[in-house]
Amino acid sequence: MLLTFLTGMGTGAGLIIAIGAQNAFVLSQGVKKNHYILVPLICAVCDAVLVAIGVAGVGTFIAESKPLSQVAGMGGAAFLFCYGMSAFRSAIRGAYLEGDQKTETSIKATVLTTLAVTLLNPHVYIDTILLLGSIAGQFQAPGHLVFGAGAATASFIWFFTLSLGSRLLAPLFRKKRSWRILDTLVGMVMWAIAFSVLRTSLAA
Repeated sequence: MLLTFLTGMGTGAGLIIAIGAQNAFVLSQGVKKNHYILVPLICAVCDAVLVAIGVAGVGTFIAESKPLSQVAGMGGAAFLFCYGMSAFRSAIRGAYLEGDQKTETSIKATVLTTLAVTLLNPHVYIDTILLLGSIAGQFQAPGHLVFGAGAATASFIWFFTLSLGSRLLAPLFRKKRSWRILDTLVGMVMWAIAFSVLRTSLAA
C-alpha cells in the first residue's frame, strides 16, 4: 500500500508542478503576503475533492458531455483572459512592496478569485478527474483510494510549499522591475492557457 500511495504522490506531483494558472496565482499571492495560508488551502482542498470524484469514476460523464465541456471551457477561457489582462495592467503600473508592506484583498474576494482560478480552468478537471481517476482505476480496491490519497497529499505539500516559499522572495519584489517581470509572466501564462482552452473547446 505504501508503494501505491507513493505512486499516487508522484503522479499527482507530476501533473500539478508544471507552471499553470493555479501555480502562478498561488505564487503571486504568496509574494504579496495576501492570505498566503488560505489560498493554498483552498487549492489543495479543491484538488482533493476533484481527485476523489475522479477516483469514484465520475470523470467519464464529463468527458462524454460535449455541451458541458464547451460551456466550461469558454467560461474558463474568458476568466483567464480577464485575469491575464489585470496582470498586464499591474505590470504597466509597476507595483512594488515597501518593507513589510502587505497587499491583502478581502477574504471574500480572495476566496472567490482562488475558486475561479481553480475551478474555471478545464485543465484541472483533465488532470484530477480524468487522468488521476483513470490511473486510480487500475488499482484493485482499496488501492484506488490509497492512490487518490497520495495524489491529494501531493497537492497539499506542493501548494503550501509554493505559497510559503514564495514569501522568501518578498525582498526581491521591493523593486518595480521584479514585479513587472512576475506580473508579465503571470499574464502570459493566463493568456496561453486561455487560448489553449478556447481552442480545445471550439474543436470539441
